[in-house]
Amino acid sequence: MYDLTGFQRDLLYVIAGLDEPHGLAIKDELEEYYEKEVHHGRLYPNLDTLVEKGLVEKGQRDRRTNYYTLTRRGQREIDARSDWETQYVEH
Repeated sequence: MYDLTGFQRDLLYVIAGLDEPHGLAIKDELEEYYEKEVHHGRLYPNLDTLVEKGLVEKGQRDRRTNYYTLTRRGQREIDARSDWETQYVEH
């Protein structure tokens, strides 16, 4: 996960916390957190990067809607990141 941007890590966490979210649901969650608009041109290329890295799987709900799920590798990366953070910050 060290090679991901902060935005990509946030995408992973949102996907992990929702049940097969589609792009707009992920976008809504991030906009609420960031308190500003997340543009499609930023969102979808970063989601594609996570898919390419094998951290997220992309499925098709219908012709216009994709959904995203964490892979086992993606979950392992989140777990490893949590362990690493715990070394420095007690939860």
